[in-house]
Amino acid sequence: MAASRYRRFLRLCEEWPVEETKQQRDLGSFLRQKVAQAFREGENTPIPDPEACDQMYESLVRIHTNFYKNKYPRLKDTTFTGVTVEDCRTILATDILRQMEDRKKGTWKRLQEKFSAKKPEEG
Repeated sequence: MAASRYRRFLRLCEEWPVEETKQQRDLGSFLRQKVAQAFREGENTPIPDPEACDQMYESLVRIHTNFYKNKYPRLKDTTFTGVTVEDCRTILATDILRQMEDRKKGTWKRLQEKFSAKKPEEG
């Protein structure tokens, strides 16, 4: 049975998309890492709690297939603030978050970083 569970998780990992805009914060990448850790011996990995394993798999499948999004459709595709899904994706992209962090820094801190990080060819 461990072999079939392992194959199901592998299939789910293959189907789960990886969002390149969310470097080191992507659910697909995280899922792949956790499956690799949980099934270190591949199909021969002993599973201490098969029921919990099956429950975890079913939960991940519901997330992947948008089960609850389809079961409870929304009237509008915006939040109470009026932000759309695409706006949220853009805002949560790693590059945008880095830019926002840079803006939070004060002028003095930015100047310090700019002049303290000299390139090797400058001397």
